[in-house]
Amino acid sequence: MTFNQLPLNPNLLKNLSALGYQQASEIQQQAIPLALAGHDLMACAQTGTGKTAAFCLPILQALSQQKRTHHIQALIITPTRELAQQVHQNLENYAKGCEFNCALVYGGVSIEKQQLALKQACNIVVATPGRILDHLKRGSCDLKHLQHLVLDEADRMLDLGFKDELRALFKYLPQLRQTMLFSATLDESIYRFAKPWLNQAKQLDIAKAHSKAVKIEERVYNVDQDKKAALLCQLAKKASWQQALVFCRTKQGVDKLVKQLIQQGISAAALHGDLSQAAREQNLVKFKASEIRLLVATDVAARGIDIENMPCVINLELPYKNEDYTHRIGRTGRAGQSGIAITLLSVDDEHLLHDLEAQLDRRLPQQWYPGFEPDLSQPAPSNKRNSRSVQKRKARQRALGNNKRHK
Repeated sequence: MTFNQLPLNPNLLKNLSALGYQQASEIQQQAIPLALAGHDLMACAQTGTGKTAAFCLPILQALSQQKRTHHIQALIITPTRELAQQVHQNLENYAKGCEFNCALVYGGVSIEKQQLALKQACNIVVATPGRILDHLKRGSCDLKHLQHLVLDEADRMLDLGFKDELRALFKYLPQLRQTMLFSATLDESIYRFAKPWLNQAKQLDIAKAHSKAVKIEERVYNVDQDKKAALLCQLAKKASWQQALVFCRTKQGVDKLVKQLIQQGISAAALHGDLSQAAREQNLVKFKASEIRLLVATDVAARGIDIENMPCVINLELPYKNEDYTHRIGRTGRAGQSGIAITLLSVDDEHLLHDLEAQLDRRLPQQWYPGFEPDLSQPAPSNKRNSRSVQKRKARQRALGNNKRHK
């Protein structure tokens, strides 16, 4: 289905054509007609499937059919500043020439400048949960006339602990509104949380269909913990890919790795929450301009970053949450392109690999990189996360879960 086959006004179609949008993605084909019909939505869709246009275009279409107003008519909530910036930029590209005012609201920058923007008759606001709540409490804006609400990457918002902020936010919203929720995963916790705020929502599950089309080669290199940085340098020097997004579990780990990479003559930059907003944006711009080869990030900081043609993602260590592995490797293999996802596995993270494989219901191929073979005489360090009792409990839970699925 092309965008011309969707009931969108000529100006929106003109902008989409100028942006190179021709064929609507699966989430766009399914979500846009339902949203235009006024239905609430609960959609499962990964980053990179075109979900931003799937909720922005129906909102713009609906507002274009109404008389111009000075009230906030649509609110889009995202978990991170980076994602808010991306959604806002896409929204302005789609709405070019439509005479809509769009405000961008997130923490870490001057709240006074945002107050001025909110008072200038804005129709659509893109915001992070905490900052929009700050504005509502200050009286910088009101949402009494809100017609459309979008919760983008709802699973990550719950993971980041925004549940209380979202509950407080809903108290400021009119009951009669359209609510669209987009999430990379739709588990029981999201259903329970979202149910009170949705009205007979239509459910879409694009994630499974999309994952089958993704071409990602997954590799796991067994390596000692103290050799990971050296192996990463070797991969960067020998590999065919020009850039890679590297994930670390902690901010301290990010900074340490960036320092080691630079010492080895490899251009690298950090992306984590302790950096100023200006520094984060600068590093991201340099990476997108190919001035930096390796961008080293934490899961939280990298959430929502949309970088086209990302050839490789590298896990310096596995994440503690299996869902984060899926989010990480989903940064590559986008839009029909092939990608590589590399994990550097030390013996102390083997329990995480076992949990991940159980969740994925498949094995990840392990191999040794010549010159970086692991020292097999070293025992796995014991800690609370991989103790024998913990492993027994997880094995039992997996077995019970499998039995329930087979019934």
